[in-house]
Amino acid sequence: MHYLISKADNTLQGEILLPSSKSISNRVLIINSLSYSPYTIDNLSDSDDTKVLDEVLNANSSAFNIGHAGTAMRFLTAFLSKIAGEWTLTGSERMQQRPIGILVDALRQLGASIEYINHEGYPPLLIRGSALKGAVIELDGSISSQYISALLMIAPTVKGGMILRLLNNTTSKPYILLTLELMKEFGVDHAWSGNEIRIGQQEYTPVQFSVEADWSGASYWYAMAALSEQPDLLLKGLRIKSLQGDSIQAEWFQNFFGVQSKQEGNDVRLTKLPMETPKKIVIDFIENPDIAQTFAVLAVCKKIPFHFKGLLTLKIKETNRILALQQELAKFGAMLTEPIEGELAWNGVLESSKVAQIPVVETYHDHRMALAFAPAALTYPQVGIADPMVITKSYPNYWNDLKMLGFKVNQE
Repeated sequence: MHYLISKADNTLQGEILLPSSKSISNRVLIINSLSYSPYTIDNLSDSDDTKVLDEVLNANSSAFNIGHAGTAMRFLTAFLSKIAGEWTLTGSERMQQRPIGILVDALRQLGASIEYINHEGYPPLLIRGSALKGAVIELDGSISSQYISALLMIAPTVKGGMILRLLNNTTSKPYILLTLELMKEFGVDHAWSGNEIRIGQQEYTPVQFSVEADWSGASYWYAMAALSEQPDLLLKGLRIKSLQGDSIQAEWFQNFFGVQSKQEGNDVRLTKLPMETPKKIVIDFIENPDIAQTFAVLAVCKKIPFHFKGLLTLKIKETNRILALQQELAKFGAMLTEPIEGELAWNGVLESSKVAQIPVVETYHDHRMALAFAPAALTYPQVGIADPMVITKSYPNYWNDLKMLGFKVNQE
């Protein structure tokens, strides 16, 4: 089963209530639990990832299957390692192929008892929760920031606190800063000097908290605005001055595509000014890997050559996103290359002989493949999206939002 996405015209006008930030929701769920808070979190994300994490934190069970939720796997591995009891943590077939060894090794240095049930370095895990003791943890900063965030969030609850020393270049730094800023809102201080983050032993303070709209989710509407002639779109609940690192895209979309962002109360209005098409787009996504797919699809739709860097972590996401982009954009005639591992480039040439009459995009159990490719329906007569409900992982109402703005979404 797949959806066929199409739109009769090139207009984009209306209002969209964006989903709440999954990144903030997932972190605040862990922090809220560690603070033994009596408050519920307002405007919590309704994404699959967040629902899974929330269910585990409120479950009476000791065995958890988190499906495709990579964030939940990383955060819960750290969280459960300090919660008294014996816990089993597993996930989907793909999740059992995603490495967890770096995080497990770090937690073992704190005294955590974690065993691999099947294959060394991969879920499922058997975790025996206990009190953890502080240590100096050295971690490769170029790995997924979720490993780092998982350790940071439990750091104040560890006896003696923790020193986290990041080696090599730090990837996705805004997500680490997001974690630290959210911890600060719950009363936890830190010191970050050079490559070292110090967090002393201290207690979280319960606070009432409301989650802002998701900037990663906003990227698909920014892409549609870039592909529209005269967009006038209000994205509700979005803040230009945001804790989320992906808010940098407002600047990128203005510089490359003329899309203007204006704060109106708690919302952001998108319009577009005419500008010359850039000859080439060069972006380093080292700190913003989650919006790379959006820009790759958009650049092909706009026929703009590009060279994207800082994409190495895309290989260990829900799928190998670099390979997935190469395979699926080939259906549109774009032959992407990987000049150096962790990069993507395109020369701007569309090979018409390889263009599918109606390209049907495989999503590989990856929500961002479906979300990022749907805007192409503003350029192509029809775009097919296989396994379309994969979007529930982060943006459950996406197809309804498209319909509300005049897109046709038909099941085939």
